[in-house]
Amino acid sequence: MLKLGIIGTNIITDQMLDAAKTSGHYELTAVYSRTEERAKEFGEPYGATQFFDNLERFFDEGDFDVVYIASPNSTHYLQVRLAIENDKFIILEKPALVNPEEFSQIESLLQAHPKARLVEAARHIHTGLFHEGQKQLAKMDHVQGANFTVRKYSSRYDKVLAGEKPYPNIFTPEFAGGALQDLGVYGVYASVTLFGAPNSVVYFPTMVASGVDGLGTALLTYDNFTVTLNIGKTANSHLVSEVYGLRDTLVFDSIFDTKQVTYFDEKQTAHDLPAKYYENSMVDELNDFAALFENPDDEAQLARYKEWFDLARTVNGVMFNLRESADLMFPADSNRIQ
Repeated sequence: MLKLGIIGTNIITDQMLDAAKTSGHYELTAVYSRTEERAKEFGEPYGATQFFDNLERFFDEGDFDVVYIASPNSTHYLQVRLAIENDKFIILEKPALVNPEEFSQIESLLQAHPKARLVEAARHIHTGLFHEGQKQLAKMDHVQGANFTVRKYSSRYDKVLAGEKPYPNIFTPEFAGGALQDLGVYGVYASVTLFGAPNSVVYFPTMVASGVDGLGTALLTYDNFTVTLNIGKTANSHLVSEVYGLRDTLVFDSIFDTKQVTYFDEKQTAHDLPAKYYENSMVDELNDFAALFENPDDEAQLARYKEWFDLARTVNGVMFNLRESADLMFPADSNRIQ
């Protein structure tokens, strides 16, 4: 059983802990939050026994093998540094790091601490349904493009609309927030996983009063086609996501919370792709990560780890290039990393 520590006590952490229970590979032992009271309030119902409001003490005294980090985006870098320096296995919520400089620094630190492992929690690419979609895509003779939609209204946007300050972290540039960072990363991950790194990218954002993008459209250009990403946290969309062949089409009901993948052949006959499906979409990734953490030096697991890490590096670069194209800069982009 892997002993688990967490940084970040929010809804996504609740979902992760539910998935961890289903997985059966993890036991929550330690919780860090801004106050010890909040750490206890969150962690005790899950069986945690150690609670911290100091990160150094959390890593020095906490009894855990794996740390799950689900804190605001701008805080990831320093928290990951501490985790690596303490030789932990790390599950880092997307987007992993703010820019390529941060990613490069962390990669160098990992090389200096070979016992540590860092994986990005891009849950959708670990599901059986996504893998079946990949297999079907490989059989398609011709690809003419794709349209991935990730638009879901955030209740936290209500505070932005009402002008209630301080604005929620995910809607502030100080915490590296915005629609592209929070939801667009799902579309970028899908595109890079299915098609590789794009040749060029451009992002057209719609800004909101808090200073970040509330929604937008991204174009990822490949040799013979373009992938369009429809991104947003200020509106709901019910569009499916599609990969276009010549006469055939591959359809994901949702690219980031997939419950059904359907292939329409040349005769437009629908074929639902079969795969084991968990109601909690984080179970598959936690199973994958547990296999790595329980066998960190196994050659097959190391090969998968390298694949995930290389993918995370590419996604990080694409995300930064998209922001750069729209002149969306965060404080972390100008701060010199020590």
